[in-house]
Amino acid sequence: MGRKKKAFAALIPALTLVATVYQGIPAAAADPTAQPTDPTAQPTDPQGGQQNGGQMGDGGQMGDGGQMGDGGPIDGGQTTPPADPQGGQQPGGGQNGGQNGGQNGGQNGGQNGGQNGGQAPANPSLRADQFVDIRKAPRVRQPRRGRQASTGVFASSCGVNKGQAHSNPDNVLAAPGVVNGAHHIHDYVGNLDTNAFSTDETFAAAGTTCTNGDKSAYFWPVIRLRGGQDTSDRAQQSQADGNVGSIVTPSSVKIQYLGNPRAKVTAMPRFIRVATGDAKAVTNGLKNAHASWTCSGFENRAFTDKYPLCPRGSKVERVLNFPSCWDGQNTDSANHRDHIRFADPRTGQCPQGTKAVPQLRMTLAYNLPAKPLAFALDSFPESGHDPVTDHGDLINVMDDQLMAKAVKAINGSRAGTRIKRRR
Repeated sequence: MGRKKKAFAALIPALTLVATVYQGIPAAAADPTAQPTDPTAQPTDPQGGQQNGGQMGDGGQMGDGGQMGDGGPIDGGQTTPPADPQGGQQPGGGQNGGQNGGQNGGQNGGQNGGQNGGQAPANPSLRADQFVDIRKAPRVRQPRRGRQASTGVFASSCGVNKGQAHSNPDNVLAAPGVVNGAHHIHDYVGNLDTNAFSTDETFAAAGTTCTNGDKSAYFWPVIRLRGGQDTSDRAQQSQADGNVGSIVTPSSVKIQYLGNPRAKVTAMPRFIRVATGDAKAVTNGLKNAHASWTCSGFENRAFTDKYPLCPRGSKVERVLNFPSCWDGQNTDSANHRDHIRFADPRTGQCPQGTKAVPQLRMTLAYNLPAKPLAFALDSFPESGHDPVTDHGDLINVMDDQLMAKAVKAINGSRAGTRIKRRR
């Protein structure tokens, strides 16, 4: 028994020595592959850690991070996800983090957003290596159509939001009731009411920019020329969120509803919320980041995580494919994903327990210079304008008659003829 006590007594100093050595190891080493800082980048918001600490866009209430859809049939190349910008949290903590910021001192200052835990890490900057010749993009893959495929198309012509007639930094789908909930400007076409406080009732009562009476709300983050001037009344807020430059109006906005490669489609319910892409793919990873970047005339190739540099005469195109396999019951879900999912990208088959509904595809075209760093997507501050964060949103406000017309066009007249003969 005496020997055991002596051995235990000797073990305690050894454990203490190990703990002391561990505390002295730096939390992380500097990334030797880090890119030079973008000279056009704006200074970090003086609010410091609040933007990275959760209150300003990192949590579910303040933005569309992690809640912005899944992707589509376009293969953008599954490259390695960008480094987590929060990986630089150590300046707020390190060895002294516990002294200044409690146990969370190394995480942007704990609950105080960096005020007591040291200086918050800078948000990532746009990089030249994020701009790549479209001819180097991966090829687009499409599932083979089966006998029951629905191959028709239904289109809504809703304009391009010329002159920023309808735009704001809200996101009523992911952050209802929160002004500046997106921390980046959205373009809107379709429903004229769309803002943070819109409801099904206000959507139904509003007008629309669509020529066929489609009252649906369609929106996406704007693109800016980085060297331009923002003369809007939201310039100060945009600059605080890290979004600078002149907003570019799309040269065209194509809104199409497509079918399913394996089945006929059924009506999409009114007021369903549908999102695609992930505004926080920089920190969440690429699982839900499948919005595609391509060029006109090169649609057989596309990126998910690079801006395309297009040849002369070709336009930059953003292709936003939306999920279209509905659970048959819900118009929304807690993460804005579970009620409507994507078909299998290889087969086009909807997951078990879901049914195919019309699939929205928005194709946004822009006249942009083929120069690295010349243009960029609006994003959350911590996302650094990374193209992988592109996303789009739909709130369907078609009335039953218009939706029935869309379903008929997508399924085709031949399907309708067969149904009549059976009767």
